[in-house]
Amino acid sequence: MAHARQDDTLTAAPPPGFLDDLKAISERKRRTLMLAHEYMVPNRVETFVGLGLPLVIGRREGYRIWDLDGHELLDLHLNGGTYNLGHRHPDALAALNDALADWDIGNHHFPSEPRALLAEKLARLTPGDLHYTVFAAGGSEANDVAIKSARYATGRRKIVCLESGFHGSNGLSGAAGNDDNARYFHSDFPADFVKVPFNDLDAMQNALTPGDIAAVLIETIPATAGFCPPQDGYLEGVKSLCERFGTLYIADEVQTGLGRTGKLWAVENWGIEPDILVTGKGLSAGLYPIAAVVMTRAVGAWLKEKGWGYVSTFGGAEIGCLVASRVLDICSSESSLANARSISEYLGKQLTELQRRHPFLTGIRRTGLVMGLEFDDAMGGILMSTQLYKHGLWAMFAGFDFSVLQFKPGLLVDEPYCDLVIAKLEAALSDVENKRAAG
Repeated sequence: MAHARQDDTLTAAPPPGFLDDLKAISERKRRTLMLAHEYMVPNRVETFVGLGLPLVIGRREGYRIWDLDGHELLDLHLNGGTYNLGHRHPDALAALNDALADWDIGNHHFPSEPRALLAEKLARLTPGDLHYTVFAAGGSEANDVAIKSARYATGRRKIVCLESGFHGSNGLSGAAGNDDNARYFHSDFPADFVKVPFNDLDAMQNALTPGDIAAVLIETIPATAGFCPPQDGYLEGVKSLCERFGTLYIADEVQTGLGRTGKLWAVENWGIEPDILVTGKGLSAGLYPIAAVVMTRAVGAWLKEKGWGYVSTFGGAEIGCLVASRVLDICSSESSLANARSISEYLGKQLTELQRRHPFLTGIRRTGLVMGLEFDDAMGGILMSTQLYKHGLWAMFAGFDFSVLQFKPGLLVDEPYCDLVIAKLEAALSDVENKRAAG
């Protein structure tokens, strides 16, 4: 069995070639990778190292990260939007430090001033008649709460979700959307979760017609599928079908909310007023874990009847609430939203010019700063991630479609930063095209 001796010398044998891939890096970074391989996530470490992506993040600031070897990278991954405001945003960091002077996690059984104030702010800033908030520690947990709330409110059990959706890795959230991981762990519930293709209203109507569906759980723009935008009329059509069949609409805005599309919530671009909205990731500013489920009074009626129906020691930690409140202030400001719209247009024009010069770039998916780049290769997103890493830019390939690169500039980036991004992107495109031409 793999173990370490008392002097911490590693004894586990890595896969063939693994050490060779790590010869050129510093001892500190090499040792970190080896420890992670032996004690944490061997498959993940092997995969990234094998792809030429031995990233171990050290220093981070704004929209830049540095690995332990000092290699500087522009961050266009943002960990799914967690760093929407950048790493260690000064105002969010000040809110955290101020909170630490007087607050801690709090006691989840009792009312709390930071939680109450943040819940009121969420009710005020979310679309439609959303009112009650339940706090969680992360998006997976929050989606679990959303599903349970919908089931109670409707008296129904089944959930419709997208084949290409991703809502987390916990019990219910893991079984929703693409459930490969849930099946792997024998934790899928095929009788309870009905899967339909994205942008297919006929399939959605067929799923809802029996009248036994509690909710449609839908990412406004499916992230892990590469941010495919909804076709004209699709989301509006889904909402109309929900109303017709007495089904609730759950908007998963964990990755697309908080100003990233030029509106505070992506659903606002289509005039959708969901029955439940789930937010997380960027709500934390990357500084303290927090997520939230915001519901209408009708959906959240269980909170008046069963006060302990859901409890979480770390859900809505008071420190996290104070950080999240500042995040909402920044993300909802007109200057931030205007910047998102302006930068989206600025990058859109430059990306279109790149596409004209580089046939390998076949498509640009863009809704505000939520972007996916399509390439002329089934593994194009992975090829570009690898080359961009070498040129000093980190962007992650789409987990459900390796031909697509998730391309996610932060909410507050400026034009000079974008110029650097485009220069690095063009260099990487040239590298890939030259390698393909050389065979």
